[in-house]
Amino acid sequence: MVSKGIKRTPTKPTKDRRSSSGCRRKTPLKSVAKASAIVVSSINRSIYTCRRRLLKIFTKLTIIGTPKRRKDGFRLLKKAFGEKGPAPACPIPQKPLPPSAYPEKKTVFLDLDETLIHSKADPPPEKYDFVVRPMIDGEILNFYVLKRPGVDKLLEEISKSFEIVVFTAGLEEYASLVLDRLDPKGMISHRLYRDSCKEMEGKFIKDLSELGRDLKRAVIVDDNPNAYVFQPGNAVRVNPFIDDLGDQELERVMKFLEIADCFEDMRDAVAYYLSEGES
Repeated sequence: MVSKGIKRTPTKPTKDRRSSSGCRRKTPLKSVAKASAIVVSSINRSIYTCRRRLLKIFTKLTIIGTPKRRKDGFRLLKKAFGEKGPAPACPIPQKPLPPSAYPEKKTVFLDLDETLIHSKADPPPEKYDFVVRPMIDGEILNFYVLKRPGVDKLLEEISKSFEIVVFTAGLEEYASLVLDRLDPKGMISHRLYRDSCKEMEGKFIKDLSELGRDLKRAVIVDDNPNAYVFQPGNAVRVNPFIDDLGDQELERVMKFLEIADCFEDMRDAVAYYLSEGES
């Protein structure tokens, strides 16, 4: 029996009752909001991925030749290694060169950009010897190439006594076209491009120790000290070439190689040459 004066509370509508788990049922509005959030998140990820791909393509287009300090949007090298020395190199192994066709000859590794030639993108400069038009990521680019004074004579003379390997940090699509024009006679035995370098802190290192040539019988000629940081004792540095038609750096290289041919160890020849230059 129900006591008088006490009213029963009306039963609540079914839609407000909690489920057996204690949670309220999701309303259609919340489900729509959650679905919208998922769609927006997916769109944001797609936009981010596209931006990264576009940035990668743009970076590749602007870094065609050796990444040295130069004009026309080429990438600038960061400051040289600190006093503690270089950090460990990228572990990607280099591919050794095929055995030399002239085992009696020592090997000269020659850099390309700013050592043998200087190239410039559009607009064309006042002075240039030829134009190459590499296709990079589907786009044809113009590069106007000026040969360094004495480069033809250098290749002709040293090919008689040395195996010549051009080792550049430039992209193959670009550098191979330059070398085709620079060496129509085939005096260069081998060509190595950026994919044969080790990348470290944005710099491209030319490690000679993994290329299948005895370091006692090898020397590298380069304008960039970062390139030969692993083997400085095997390196002859030249000043970078831009457009000075009175430049005589390659004459100096030829004189060094005349001396070097008399040494059994090329590192001794480099040390002697440097000491003579300082005296």
